[in-house]
Amino acid sequence: MIELALTVNGAVRTVEVEPRWTLADVLRDHLGLTGTKLGCEHGVCGACTVLLDGEPVRACLLLAAQAQGGSVTTVEGLSDGSLDELQEAFRRNHALQCGFCTAGFLLTATALLDEGPTLDETSVREALAGNLCRCTGYETIVQAVLEVAAR
Repeated sequence: MIELALTVNGAVRTVEVEPRWTLADVLRDHLGLTGTKLGCEHGVCGACTVLLDGEPVRACLLLAAQAQGGSVTTVEGLSDGSLDELQEAFRRNHALQCGFCTAGFLLTATALLDEGPTLDETSVREALAGNLCRCTGYETIVQAVLEVAAR
């Protein structure tokens, strides 16, 4: 076991981990943050996306030890009890159905919006290409991100 210290959703956390545990394992099973979903566990679907020091990463591929000293944001850290602007846009645009992929999309889109570039449909689609959804057809997700980008 090794001691892992990192900031998760603004709170400093220390946890004993096995070197083989992924960041997703630690977030879900040891810190109780189950918004991070495990889908393919091969880094393909994007359901496990979290922000590490502001950058989207696949928590199923990253060993927890690699996040040592970093700052992790999960979907639970996007708001303080009420929906943030992007979450509200997802709701308004019906950009979710089953919800399994939603956390990954929200975190990927948050990182994109934080970059501050002028976004259009093509750039949003390219940025979200690593996140898979089986339900929505992507149109409403792209609309939600563009709505927030326009503000």
